[in-house]
Amino acid sequence: MDVSFSYLNACLAVLLAWGAIGLAGMIRPRSLGIAARTLFPLGALCGIALAVLAVLSIATPAERAVLPLGLPDLPFHVRRDPLASVFLALLGAASAGISIFSTGYFRKGEGALPGLLCLEYHVFLASMGLVLLADDAYAFMVAWETMALSSYFLVTTQHRIPEIRSAGFLYLLIAHVGAISILLSFGVMQGGSWQFTFDAMRAAHLSPGWATVAFGLAMFGFGAKAGLVPLHVWLPEAHPAAPSPVSALMSGVMLKTAVYGVLRVSFDLLGTPQWWWGLVALGLGLLSAFYGVIFAAVQTDMKRLLAWSSIENVGVIFTGVGLTIVFHGSGMGALAALALIATLYHCLNHAFMKSVLFLGTGSVLHATGERNLGRLGGLIHRMPWVAWLTLIGVLAIAGLPPLNGFVSEWLLLQAFLFAGDVPRTFVNMLLPVGAAVVALCTALAGYVMVKFFGVIFLGQPREAALAGAHDAGLVERLGLLWLALGCVGLGLFPVQVIETLDVVARDLLKLPAGRWGGDWWLLAPAAARHAAYGPLALFGVTLIVVALAGLGVRAVYRRRVRRGPAWDCGFVRLDARMQDTAEGFGQPIRHVFEPFFQMVRELPTPFDFAPRYRVTVGDRLWTLLYLPLGATVRWTADRVARLQQGRIATYLLYSFVTLIALLALVL
Repeated sequence: MDVSFSYLNACLAVLLAWGAIGLAGMIRPRSLGIAARTLFPLGALCGIALAVLAVLSIATPAERAVLPLGLPDLPFHVRRDPLASVFLALLGAASAGISIFSTGYFRKGEGALPGLLCLEYHVFLASMGLVLLADDAYAFMVAWETMALSSYFLVTTQHRIPEIRSAGFLYLLIAHVGAISILLSFGVMQGGSWQFTFDAMRAAHLSPGWATVAFGLAMFGFGAKAGLVPLHVWLPEAHPAAPSPVSALMSGVMLKTAVYGVLRVSFDLLGTPQWWWGLVALGLGLLSAFYGVIFAAVQTDMKRLLAWSSIENVGVIFTGVGLTIVFHGSGMGALAALALIATLYHCLNHAFMKSVLFLGTGSVLHATGERNLGRLGGLIHRMPWVAWLTLIGVLAIAGLPPLNGFVSEWLLLQAFLFAGDVPRTFVNMLLPVGAAVVALCTALAGYVMVKFFGVIFLGQPREAALAGAHDAGLVERLGLLWLALGCVGLGLFPVQVIETLDVVARDLLKLPAGRWGGDWWLLAPAAARHAAYGPLALFGVTLIVVALAGLGVRAVYRRRVRRGPAWDCGFVRLDARMQDTAEGFGQPIRHVFEPFFQMVRELPTPFDFAPRYRVTVGDRLWTLLYLPLGATVRWTADRVARLQQGRIATYLLYSFVTLIALLALVL
């Protein structure tokens, strides 16, 4: 290979190509053929190219460049290192499948013009890539705000619907509150210098107090983008409002930029973090994981269910971040590397798992026009391709081996179980509780996915209109297949993935160079005598058992099969109303965890001609935190508005008083 080749320049060229593809959509903004049939496939090819470049560059030294953008004395600084390469690979690989699916998904008359939608979509991709490559506060914030604005316009694609406009405004509001916090964090990390580069922040050497302030501001700002509880309220509103490919991008990729930001600030810009910072991230992560999974269990809207599931998975990821900080701050490098590998692995896994699930719901929505689980059912017969590919995502996110979701969650539990040597008694008492919460969330996630897949695809159709449902088109199937294969590949070859992620962990945590000690087929995070996992062996045994069982059943019962009506407890007129509903699946969770929910029940009376029972489950944090906060802001704004009396003499008086106050401060 030519020694002058630069992976950084190649990645920047891909981002530039995404921007050019978006602009090309505005040449004929009303043409669906150009946008969906030509430009989105080109965007998918760019995603594949970015993923390949990023994977090949992980083990290479960091690269820097200064772009001729920005202000005259404030250009954009960019940098590619192993941490950025991992997230660039995630962005490229996931966006490739989503872009392929989008080629067949978008229709005319669905909100924005096709060309404008193409521009917003590819600017969103390019801005996320620039966030990962930015090496100064100015470039980072410009890319971060571009990412927020482009995703806002994508969320409000169907802006004529009032609920979607409201969801978009809530998302934009919390995104900007988080951006202000991130900007303040960068300001603190400058340490009084006028240099905005990340190199200047690395050399600032902040006192423990100011470093804690910077970390707290970063956690708040990036936590707002990630959807950590209690900053999560935008996520269950924005994800269902957006088109399904956009929901997949936001959940699968955009949330991970916040994880990248926390890792960049905690381990790179601030140097060695203080161990107790990890308890903050650990606590918020466990709370978010538990809160998200119990709310996912009681949802009746399939996209809202997946949105709450994203909060749960973000909580699992931040739990890993917290463990990494605790171990690294306590001088336990090997365990810190294990926890960080589990965190990065789950980021990759969630990008594929959640993308395939959101795209699967998009296919169901297009085929049926329904998002309500209570009006679906039996679609595996009408949409077999979507059902089976979605099932892979369901099994993966439920944490079942040998798929990818099991590997990262198993590694995280191993990090908890091997953490008995932390030199702090209080922490040693808390970590087993954290492991129990993670195990509980994993079990509840499996419960949620049984509800999700069973209600949508199994049983009998709950509405007569479902008879006209159709399977996804060929191009949409290819997008789903790409992401489903990612779930399978990341699950069957974890040792190879971990060897790659180990390079990133050692670089970020400043650990000595080494090599992952496991065999190519056996995953052993510590010692093989403690715990080991062979995904290929498990997969092979599973296939053999299933094949032998199938052959045995056919051999034994081939000549003695009798068909008859299903046993129905003496009642012969079974119909779809006698199946378990989404509300029925969620009822045990509502009863067990009732204090977390704000439930409004609509009860029938004996005099109703059409009796109806309905339960609406709300978020108590919205009522207890955000409604009072909104009322306070509105009250303050009303009082401040009184200053605007419309008289020039009053405005001159304000200016005069302000000038006197400033002179007094100076003197």
